[in-house]
Amino acid sequence: MKCLFCCADKYLQKSTWKDLALLKICLFSMGILVGMQVPEKNKKQVGILVLFVFLVTYLPLMTKFVRIVWKKDE
Repeated sequence: MKCLFCCADKYLQKSTWKDLALLKICLFSMGILVGMQVPEKNKKQVGILVLFVFLVTYLPLMTKFVRIVWKKDE
């Protein structure tokens, strides 16, 4: 667990406000996916849209996170 916090600290030190905004949008779309309370006829369209937003925000965040974690300490 200590290693996870260390990695998170490294990530935050190298992040900009844009990265944190993407993280918030990503988490928001994940929350929508989990708690979708829309009429049955619209669930598929909303689910596809939110999944797209989640993937568009998640992939760059995880790419940067993995790069930071795997990079040797300077």
